[in-house]
Amino acid sequence: MTGRQRGGGEVVCSIYSVLALVLILVACVELGDAATAVDVYRLIQYDLAGAPYGSRFSGLNHHAGSEPFAPGADLSRTVVILPVRELNLTLLQEYITGGRAIGGLLLLLPQDIGNKIVGGNKNKDIGLVRSILSELEQLLIHANLPYPVYFAFENDKTNAVLADVRRGDAAGQPASAATGGYKLVVSTAEPKKVSSPTITNIQGWLPGLKGEGTTQLPTIAVVASYDTFGAAPALSVGSDSNGSGAVVLLEIARLFSRLYSSPKTRGRYNLLFGLTSGGPYNYNGTMKWLRSFDQRLRESIEYAICLHSIGSSSNELWLHVSKPPENAYIKQVYESLSDVAKDLGVTVGIKHKKINISNPRVAWEHEQFSRVRVTAATLSELSVAPELLESTGGLHDTRDAVDEAAIHRSIKLVAESLARHIYGYEGKNINIFADNSSLGINPSYVNSWLDLLSRTPRVAAFLSKNDPIISALKKELSDHTDEVHVQHEIMDGMFSFYDSTRATMNIYQVASVTFDLLLLVAVGSYLIFLFSFLVIITRGLDDLIHMLRRPPQRKTKAA
Repeated sequence: MTGRQRGGGEVVCSIYSVLALVLILVACVELGDAATAVDVYRLIQYDLAGAPYGSRFSGLNHHAGSEPFAPGADLSRTVVILPVRELNLTLLQEYITGGRAIGGLLLLLPQDIGNKIVGGNKNKDIGLVRSILSELEQLLIHANLPYPVYFAFENDKTNAVLADVRRGDAAGQPASAATGGYKLVVSTAEPKKVSSPTITNIQGWLPGLKGEGTTQLPTIAVVASYDTFGAAPALSVGSDSNGSGAVVLLEIARLFSRLYSSPKTRGRYNLLFGLTSGGPYNYNGTMKWLRSFDQRLRESIEYAICLHSIGSSSNELWLHVSKPPENAYIKQVYESLSDVAKDLGVTVGIKHKKINISNPRVAWEHEQFSRVRVTAATLSELSVAPELLESTGGLHDTRDAVDEAAIHRSIKLVAESLARHIYGYEGKNINIFADNSSLGINPSYVNSWLDLLSRTPRVAAFLSKNDPIISALKKELSDHTDEVHVQHEIMDGMFSFYDSTRATMNIYQVASVTFDLLLLVAVGSYLIFLFSFLVIITRGLDDLIHMLRRPPQRKTKAA
């Protein structure tokens, strides 16, 4: 064999060896590729008066596991996957309150919980799921969890992974480094505290018609908070609480803008519309908004009606007040609402609850008005004031939780009662906003806003001053009212929030250690064979034998 032939053979063999190694590396890389990637939403992390709550970590890199686990099983490096449909709240509570060490939680939400379900297609267990979600949320947001907690929606990918994990667990081979299985990985920076979170209030004004010698007209305020709070900030859309209140306010503003557009139908009352922020946090934004009023405006407010959670299909609403029902303005508001409610087949009850100025807890928005001596009331489907951070637009409060007919009914109830008072028609069966008239409710307008709010998370700490939803609300009030003003304020320091609210979870199907060892042996054997083959064809078998038998050379010290 000539030197050129031998050199050519070496080149060919080298190319083959490189290609073979590339194929092996590609195979190894393929074995490590993600089986799937899913969008996940992290449990809220916040501090309340310095006390930590929620999930305190975001990074994740552990094997997946599912219930039930063997007694005493070490779950410190396991991500427990729990479908909400099958959730055992008692068991989860034991995990949390018992301080059991786990690597992380992945809670799978039903896909249909966030969709609008029409007609008779509702799942029969949807009410039960919503109840579980409500309890789950309260459990999670009031706990300090030293591990990552994520939510994801059920789909074909997550269901397939869960089924595989369950098969492995049932066979007595839970995922681990020794047995393989699925590994859940979220690569994200550790959460940072949100600096100076902003709350934004938006107000619009419809000036009334002044008569001769009138210096200042009385004012009626219609108010609704629009922001939310929930276990997963990126999913907290609050369709009912308080998307319903915000939508009703917008439609009332639109209806009265048509009446006030002509001097002939303009009332002798100013109308003040306020979309406030900070509702879940003791109505912090409402307090700051009221403090910004000059004395003349505050004194001109005859009463304010606050709208909160009025999208339920229930035929019963409640008027919550701080002043006694015998108060002239409270009595007038209640009687006006009750008269209209009879025509709509609704009952309106009244609940009187005194406020304690020394108590920092503000249960209803009207209480902030009462604290500055302005008569106000809150109209709500809730008969009892919710606790702090309760009924603030959580996971269960989605588009399907709102009844469109109830929204339309609430609009007509409030708008008609206001109009009868403004135009002096109390006690008269006059329908100013009659259906199918030029002043009738616009269902498409109402539903489009309800749809928008139902797909837009609105946790105040994560809304910038120029957030699209704030811009949209400002524009809408600008289209129907005058002197629209936007107020930006820093949220009071009682609450602190942390970022990292959503991420991508990569789910890897990993091989066991046994497989890795077999692969290592196979690759090593191949390399030894390749080396031997190259030596034989380039230098001969004798050289290979000689190389294998050659003793190692020892270095001798110089004399």
